[in-house]
Amino acid sequence: MPNVKIYVDETLLPGCREALSDLMHPLRALLCESLNVEVAACQFAILPAIVMADLPLVNVEMHILPHPDRTREKLTAVAQAVQVMIGDATGTHTAVRIALLVPEGYVALK
Repeated sequence: MPNVKIYVDETLLPGCREALSDLMHPLRALLCESLNVEVAACQFAILPAIVMADLPLVNVEMHILPHPDRTREKLTAVAQAVQVMIGDATGTHTAVRIALLVPEGYVALK
């Protein structure tokens, strides 16, 4: 389950909204394939944000459940692929963070 939030500076979002919207299906496909998850397990949101001028204008935060094959190296490769995809769509540097959730403390009602 990747829970993905893409925070985009509100001044940048109007110019890249369509490109980001077009990217959602390819991004989901990448994550489902890379993390071996079903489409139904995914959650995505693009959120406008007020970003400090000295920080990246786009930030991606992903929360996933741990799995033995989700090594640090694999997650780093996924983060790099996401960084490139989002960076290309927004035309700016993108910060990416991936956090592993504690399975015992994770509840999802859909």
